[in-house]
Amino acid sequence: MPKIHQLYREQVIPTKLETAWEFISSPRNLDKITPDDMPFEIITDVPDTMYNGLLIEYRVGVPFIGKQTWLTELKHIQEHHSFVDEQRIGPYKLWYHYHEITEVEGGIRFIDRVTYVLPFGPFGEIAHGLFVKKQLKDIFDYRKEAMLKAFTANTSSVSR
Repeated sequence: MPKIHQLYREQVIPTKLETAWEFISSPRNLDKITPDDMPFEIITDVPDTMYNGLLIEYRVGVPFIGKQTWLTELKHIQEHHSFVDEQRIGPYKLWYHYHEITEVEGGIRFIDRVTYVLPFGPFGEIAHGLFVKKQLKDIFDYRKEAMLKAFTANTSSVSR
């Protein structure tokens, strides 16, 4: 039985709901919140705004394996509230990433809840303990800072 892992992140950013949704609903902004040292490239010609069923192809660097195709489907979109990106092809056996935004005192609460399973059975679990868990933590730590910077440093770059 494969081990199911979860990663949960939450942060409040002083911004408006419309501005937050405009940012997270644009697939192009994923590049803005991805660490510079992570090999990552969006291959698909993406639209300005996501829609249910949108498939996006990336090339990502996977330690010890090299660059790999990652295909995700955007789905379960609830305008100004939430969406899911689910891996169709990629380095994980399962990747289900739920994104949510809600108005709270002080701004907008962003929630990321990722459920994932690694391939290769016990070898995948060893890899998880050695580097995958830390790599995901580092990526989402970076995203937290990048999101805060995107919304507070230059609000004009977030708005359309």
